[in-house]
Amino acid sequence: MPVIALRGMTVLPKMMLHFDISRKKSIAAVEKAMVGDQKVCLVTQKTAEEADPGIDDLFQIGTVALIKQLVKMPDNVIRVMVEGLDRAEILSLDSEEPMLIGEIVKTQDVNPAIDYITIQAMIQITQDKLEEYGRESPKIGKEVVPHLRTITDLGELLDQIAVHLSWDYRIRQQVLESFLLEDRYALVMRNLVTEIEVSKVKRELQSHVKDRIDKNQKDYILREQLKVIREELGEDNPLSDADEYTKRLKALKADKEVQEKIRKEIERFKAMPGGSQEANVVRMYLETVLDLPWKKMSKDNNNIAHGEKILNEDHYGLEKVKERILEYLAVRILTKKGTSPIVCLVGPPGTGKTSIARSMARALSKEYVRISLGGIRDEAEIRGHRKTYVGAMPGRIVEALRQAGVSNPLMLLDEIDKVSRDYKGDTSSALLEVLDSEQNMKFRDHYVEAPIDLSNVLFVATANTTTTIPGPLLDRMEVIEVSSYTENEKFHIAKNYLVKKQREKNGLKEKQVTISDGALKKIIHNYTREAGVRNLERQIGSVFRKAAREFLEGGKQVIEIRSKDLEKYLGKEKVTFEDVNDEDQVGTVRGLAWTSVGGNTLQIEVNVMPGKGALQMTGQMGGVMKESAQTALSYVKSVCPDYQVAEDYFEKHDIHLHIPEGAVPKDGPSAGITIATAILSAITNNKVNAKVAMTGEITLRGRVLPIGGLKEKILAARMAHVEKVLIPDKNRPDMGELSEEITGGLDIVYVKTMAEVLKEAFTGKETE
Repeated sequence: MPVIALRGMTVLPKMMLHFDISRKKSIAAVEKAMVGDQKVCLVTQKTAEEADPGIDDLFQIGTVALIKQLVKMPDNVIRVMVEGLDRAEILSLDSEEPMLIGEIVKTQDVNPAIDYITIQAMIQITQDKLEEYGRESPKIGKEVVPHLRTITDLGELLDQIAVHLSWDYRIRQQVLESFLLEDRYALVMRNLVTEIEVSKVKRELQSHVKDRIDKNQKDYILREQLKVIREELGEDNPLSDADEYTKRLKALKADKEVQEKIRKEIERFKAMPGGSQEANVVRMYLETVLDLPWKKMSKDNNNIAHGEKILNEDHYGLEKVKERILEYLAVRILTKKGTSPIVCLVGPPGTGKTSIARSMARALSKEYVRISLGGIRDEAEIRGHRKTYVGAMPGRIVEALRQAGVSNPLMLLDEIDKVSRDYKGDTSSALLEVLDSEQNMKFRDHYVEAPIDLSNVLFVATANTTTTIPGPLLDRMEVIEVSSYTENEKFHIAKNYLVKKQREKNGLKEKQVTISDGALKKIIHNYTREAGVRNLERQIGSVFRKAAREFLEGGKQVIEIRSKDLEKYLGKEKVTFEDVNDEDQVGTVRGLAWTSVGGNTLQIEVNVMPGKGALQMTGQMGGVMKESAQTALSYVKSVCPDYQVAEDYFEKHDIHLHIPEGAVPKDGPSAGITIATAILSAITNNKVNAKVAMTGEITLRGRVLPIGGLKEKILAARMAHVEKVLIPDKNRPDMGELSEEITGGLDIVYVKTMAEVLKEAFTGKETE
């Protein structure tokens, strides 16, 4: 019988099928069959790619089929319609002829051991499964199941199931090869159950997809309606916030870690109800982190000449500060790195520390932002609140960065010496990480919860004194002293800066109101007493305010303010300086002290009276000064034999130590030698030179220890018209930094021991 090899299809008995033939051997086999009884054997190839198959390339079991129709198509293609008749086994195959000729034998179903009842049960189960399949696949079930239910022969029913269901040709080949009804039944039922389960899963998945699509469609319609309603009401649409945040995230320059965290928060925000409290918390968080300048930097001005010009324009003097800023700029240009030092400007109030920071920002073309630390006692002010708290906010550092808009601003930490601590944490400890150039590249704010790089920020701190700054915090900063101004410096500052500023502030022009140099000097000397120029600016402003009123009321075209006119504008002189005594006295010594508003002179008085050896101290002296007095007394007792003082002198006399201006607190380690000189003078009746002032601390053995605040103390000595100043020998290097303007006209004597102090202080005259 002619044999046709089929590719990718299997024909079963009682199966009608159309297919095209193009291979020459297959066409020849069809033509031979049509000449004879129109029957061919259809056998499936094991692999569809084989072009000229042999017997080993074909399955052994095929189907004898009747050619019902033959149509010639273009390109030598024949379309045939066949009907499967019987199963057949190929015994041999001759492929030498123009066609495949095979020796075949027809086979029948084998049913040796199944009784009638079992067969009926199998038929019933099969039809039940077909009904179930029809329910799961209604389209196929309507067409196929009614026809199959009419078949009463089990073998035929199983074959027809394989024919009518769209099974793979490999499964149909297995059905074709199953001669035993039990095997064929098991094979068909297994595949039928699989089809049913697959249909169930498909239906469930389609249902889920449909539900989701329906929900999304519903949500979309509701959103559109809500959008229209809000537009009619003139309200913003909060539902677009998430899209806006996503858009801003794409434009954000930040590390992948930060971007991933923000992305997750946006996804959380999308899943939240629009008006919930948690959604508002996440919205505030996203607004904050998306506003931060993670890697956005401004371009600094690296022109040293420009920086020097700006600093000189804004400030008179302050040479050390300007020098340090220009050094920083030079290093930055050479290294091309943005690592910034932490500078701490320390000095009395009104000396221009804050304005220096502003000028630094202008000189470097940096964004300027100021944080006031005075009185802060909550650590969360620096590190931020955790998001779990109601009303949580980022710390002041993060807020300052957000305000600056760039990650490399100049950040001024004002009044860093006035931070405090309480049960909520130590604020100064929280600043340790911020002000450590080795750690602040990954600063963690409790609110932001992502590392923030502060290494490009130029931190400038200000303080009135370093004594209240904790040691570890002070160690992280480079301290630059902004000391008191001399009267000459104040005059230049007033003339070049303050007068112009206050004139413009009060709406006046230079041709309308002028103030003479003599008037400025008198305001400085007789109406202000301070280390800086804040009160001086206030007094100048007061003069211009009164001049403005006079200009409007009096009708004058030009107002000239001279020194003799100041009493009319500012009233009586408010400051008088205590000059040195005219005569040398016993037990009275002029000391020098540093205060928060500059230097001052202290007249220390000692009186001796009959008593029992008590030491009485008045004048609101602090603990340090009281200890200095006790040390000075012990030293004096040890040297009294050199001055022929009786051994029982201290058992019969009391000593009273007094520092005038008792209401003013006085403390600090610099009055030791002054107190010792006064006590010894009172005991020995030696007069002390009235033109001498001194400063220094004393030891029990009479050594003189160094002190601080030297510039302010020397200025105070000049104001009091002192001629000779005794300072510790170890302060000699500090004197090298003082200009001739400060030290000119003073006889500076360096002392190492009390013997040298007494030699310079005592006049050699004794009173009776």
